[in-house]
Amino acid sequence: MEEIITKEIAQKLMKLRGKARGNNFLNDLKFIVKREGEEGIKKVEEELERLGISTKYIEIKATKWYPVGLRAITLLTIKKALGWSNEDIRELGRFAVMGAPLALRIYMKFFHSADKTAKMAPKMWREYFTRGSFEVIEYNEKEKTATLRIKDFDLHPVFCRTTEGYLETFTKLIFKSGELSARETKCTFEGGESHEFLVKPKQ
Repeated sequence: MEEIITKEIAQKLMKLRGKARGNNFLNDLKFIVKREGEEGIKKVEEELERLGISTKYIEIKATKWYPVGLRAITLLTIKKALGWSNEDIRELGRFAVMGAPLALRIYMKFFHSADKTAKMAPKMWREYFTRGSFEVIEYNEKEKTATLRIKDFDLHPVFCRTTEGYLETFTKLIFKSGELSARETKCTFEGGESHEFLVKPKQ
C-alpha cells in the first residue's frame, strides 16, 4: 500500500473495525510540538480537515477510545503535512515510550523484568487497542535480542514504522541496554500472516 492519503483512503480506514486509545494521538501531539512547534499542529489539522476529518488534538482525551483507522490517518497526514520520512515516524514511536509518565518509565527500567513483560504483553496491548494481539515470541536478555509479533491488526504500513521505533525504546528500557534496532521481518502487507519484529543491538 502506497503511503499516500486521500479522502477515499481516509474513508476506507475509518471503516476498519476496532478502537485506539487517545494516548496514541496525544503522544504525537507532544512530539510534533517539540519538533515543529504549534505551527506543525496547525498544518496537520488543516490537512485532516481537507480529508473530511474534523478531529482536533486539543479535544482528544487520553483514556477515550477513537476509531482505529484514525491512527493510520493521522500518521499519514503527519508525514504529508510536515514532509516527514519513515525515520521521522520511527522517531515518533521512540518518543511515545519516553513520553510516558516518569513513574512508569522508572518502573519499567528498574523493576520490570523481561520475564514479566513477556507475560504481560497481551494485556499491555489491550490498553491501547481493542483489536489485534501482541506477543513476545522469544527473547534473550543476555544478547539483548527479541522477536515480537502483532496479529490480526492490518492497519497500514505507516503504523509498522512507528511500531519499530516504539519497540526499540521499549525493549531498551526492559533490557536496560544501549541502543537497539527494531525492524519488521514479516508484514501482512507483504504477504506475511502477521507482523513480526526483530530487536537487536545496533551495529
